Amino acid sequence: MPNNDKARMRRVTSIDVAERAGVSQSTVSRALSGSETITEATRRRVEQAAAELGYFVNARAAGLRKGETGTIAVVVIGRAGEGAASINPFYYSMLGSTCAAAAERGYEALVSFQAQPEDFFGHYVARRQADGVVVIGTATNAAAWEYFRQCAQETDAIAFWGSPFDDAVWVRSDNRQGGQLAVERLVRGGAKDIIFVGDTASSQRQFSERYEGYRAAMEAAGLAPRDPMVSEGEDRVSQGRNAIASLVEGETAFDGLFFACDAMALGALEELSARGISVPGTVGVIGFDGLGSGEFSSPPLTTLEPDFALAGKLLVDTALAGEGEKPERRVPVRLVERASVG
Repeated sequence: MPNNDKARMRRVTSIDVAERAGVSQSTVSRALSGSETITEATRRRVEQAAAELGYFVNARAAGLRKGETGTIAVVVIGRAGEGAASINPFYYSMLGSTCAAAAERGYEALVSFQAQPEDFFGHYVARRQADGVVVIGTATNAAAWEYFRQCAQETDAIAFWGSPFDDAVWVRSDNRQGGQLAVERLVRGGAKDIIFVGDTASSQRQFSERYEGYRAAMEAAGLAPRDPMVSEGEDRVSQGRNAIASLVEGETAFDGLFFACDAMALGALEELSARGISVPGTVGVIGFDGLGSGEFSSPPLTTLEPDFALAGKLLVDTALAGEGEKPERRVPVRLVERASVG
């Protein structure tokens, strides 16, 4: 084989870059790691030499030498006894934004779906499998959340979305703001008898916060807030359907409905249609979560949507933050106007 072919096949090292740039190997390492001890002129010379030789720093290997893995673990909690396909699409949106945020910081994402006690695992940092952990998913799996609550007592490198407790580091939507925006929009559409549907006593802490926003906006508008309506059902969609059945059969007056989540609102739209109740002509309907499927309901569902990109970024930043750098974090929401409100 010609000598030049052998040269091309040989792996380029930092020693080669040092020779090309006319500096020491340690200077190359410091220049390419962003050390402030290197002058800008030297850094440019080293970077140019590295580019000419096709030399790239193995960031993952460098991280391991410093005790870092270059990985962030993302745990998605599901309902016990159900598979990943049954997880609320909202959490898949949150999973995608979290993985994207991790990639922007140069991290790989290790994703795990956990629902059964025998599957629970959160000690990724202690086992040096990840530098931080993000936990998202349904708040109805009490056993899973209690397990990860214990994990949070053993490491600071963990952040939660959807947690049913407040004594660990969490990131949440600005739920109160969302409740206020929903009521204000329904009022602008002419609604006066506005009902909040959602169990504020459930493990879904965000539901009670959304009700607080509803109540404050109703009082600000000079309207009488109702107690939250709780509807039973095997899932959120059936809960929405059953809520409409209870309201109609109980002859309750209503011209505006604010549902604690989109899945319930979508079930309500189906039941309203089946009963011949016009939306938005007779009643305005607003959900919360920003599910993409709401765009294809009949009529398309108006909803409150969190800033998913920011939510993912804050979750990653929180999980990887140093000690004392983890304030409670709120993600702003916006009203997505569709056709379920006049």
